[in-house]
Amino acid sequence: MGLNAVNERRDADKCVSTDIKNSCLRLLTRREHSQKELLTKLMAKGFDKDAVLPVIEELTNQGWQSDSRYAESYARHRLQKGYGAIAIAYELKQNGVPAFDIDNSLSAFADSWLEHLEQVYFKKYPHDTRLSRSEWAKRSRFLMQRGFSSTLINALFQHLNIKFS
Repeated sequence: MGLNAVNERRDADKCVSTDIKNSCLRLLTRREHSQKELLTKLMAKGFDKDAVLPVIEELTNQGWQSDSRYAESYARHRLQKGYGAIAIAYELKQNGVPAFDIDNSLSAFADSWLEHLEQVYFKKYPHDTRLSRSEWAKRSRFLMQRGFSSTLINALFQHLNIKFS
């Protein structure tokens, strides 16, 4: 390989790296993304994984990308949509953010999980103090699918004095 070929190769690598960085920045200006999301989206665009990883690492070091910022933003959005801690933590793990302290990060948005659960419950159901077992199970399943623990759901039903008819 001659000196000319080496220079051309270096210029081509720099050009690809610039394209990757521009694509990343374009994605990050719209909303926060996890490192895993960026990697997946860039690989779908046809970029090589070995070329993408150093660029994502560089953007993370420069502060353009942050998994903790992404997790907080994502969790706040899902909380506003009526989801509980279990569902949010699971979705974050699926998006490549395994370690996230949801209780501390969202304490400003959800004063207590019981209050949040109560809001989600009343948005869907009227306040009935007498429920059949099947209706109680139906409502419990709905809340569990939203990511609330059975302990918290039982505490809500006790708090609202909901009994079986």
